[in-house]
Amino acid sequence: MDWLSLQSRMPRDADMPVRCFKLLAFEAILEGRQYDQLIYPFSKERSEAGEYIPLDERRPSVRTGLCRVVVDDSVSLLFSEGHWPTIQASDQRTLVALNELVAECRLKETMLEAATRGSVGSVAIHMRIVKSRPFLAVMGTKFLTPVWRLDDPRQLHSVSECYKVDAATLIALGFNVDPDAGIFWFKRVWDDQAELWFKPVPIGDGYAAMAVDPDRSVVHGLGFVPIVWIRNISGGSGHEPDGADGMCTFAAAIDTVIEVDYLLSQAGRGLKYGSDPTLVLKDPSACIGGAAPSRVGGVASALTLPPEGDAKLLEINGNAAAAVLAHVKELRAIALEAMHGNRAHGDRAGVAPSGRAIEMMCQGLIWLADRLRISYGDGGLLALLNMLCRASSRLRDGLIVAGISYRDLDPHGLALAWPSWFPASFSDRQAQASSVATLIAAGVIDRPQAYAIVAPLYGLTEATAIETDGEDATLIA
Repeated sequence: MDWLSLQSRMPRDADMPVRCFKLLAFEAILEGRQYDQLIYPFSKERSEAGEYIPLDERRPSVRTGLCRVVVDDSVSLLFSEGHWPTIQASDQRTLVALNELVAECRLKETMLEAATRGSVGSVAIHMRIVKSRPFLAVMGTKFLTPVWRLDDPRQLHSVSECYKVDAATLIALGFNVDPDAGIFWFKRVWDDQAELWFKPVPIGDGYAAMAVDPDRSVVHGLGFVPIVWIRNISGGSGHEPDGADGMCTFAAAIDTVIEVDYLLSQAGRGLKYGSDPTLVLKDPSACIGGAAPSRVGGVASALTLPPEGDAKLLEINGNAAAAVLAHVKELRAIALEAMHGNRAHGDRAGVAPSGRAIEMMCQGLIWLADRLRISYGDGGLLALLNMLCRASSRLRDGLIVAGISYRDLDPHGLALAWPSWFPASFSDRQAQASSVATLIAAGVIDRPQAYAIVAPLYGLTEATAIETDGEDATLIA
């Protein structure tokens, strides 16, 4: 079974756009639900009617989850605790406020979730201001439709959310609807002035007939859409005219991962048969007077056969299992190569590798994370920080962060400084110290420049005033 065949078995709502179905299918892969629509377990060979069940109609008993592994690894290189970028700004007051926001809004957790969920193609981060305090929420984009401004295609004009929901869910949200009315359309629209809620209508009426709900709608008056839209990887999907989505991180490897899942499931099935092979008895006397089926029993059964009888074990050669595992190993390497995952085996290293050696071992994964830094760094985190600064200028009381009100935060000079991919080893630090000392002695760089080089390596945040006194001058880091 390939990815197209598996998608054809997934439920599809004809009222929703093709883009929605595509993102839902990718989400199923990311969450490991891609085989849930197959009703037969892999161990079931015959249906209730006695008909043989083909392999592609059974759920694999082994799910490698390689797609999620690569996504988690790449996201960890983006926004984990050891890889969180340093925020830079020209205005010191803005820098203090944004660093406080990172902690108060749990921005690290938000960006980790956004990068994970956005691996299917795109993700949105919604900013809400409640009593001058900012709150951030990650939103999947399968039910969202962005509209870009004509005068500036990089800015959102509006974002619409529309999907189907049952009456019980609407009642739980406080809507006054008939509990027996069935399925409703739910809709919200964000623009540069308000968040508009619409009154739900039954699906038979169509969402075009929905009216604005003034009791739930909120006027924010920010002058911009309070949503950051992030495309996963630059390049687009190739067939989206609106450019709403980037490329899926793991799309190129889905077919291979499906093949690996089925091969491993079949190999496990073969090993179970090898542990308890089928015993087939052939007894000519049983066929006297008419045809009779062969007896099938387990290996633990004691047998008594006539002289002309026969018994055989239907076994699987052990070499077949080894061949399958070797084939799976190659398929796994192909899948990881297609996704730019980590194919290195660190346990094969004879000595403790340096930071640079680990980078070379994980070069493919680093290339993937480097591309994601553009999408979720410049296009995500940096855009979100700029939005918070703009919001501080539009709110009467500014933004309240850690109990302090910040108004008119200056976004000038906002930038992200990313740390090294992997921690430097002692030998790396020693080599860098020798190189810096040589450059200082040769007059190529001065002490402030040397500090700028070694500060990231030692986690220094502020320059230290160093008094020099002839030959006793020492670089303190």
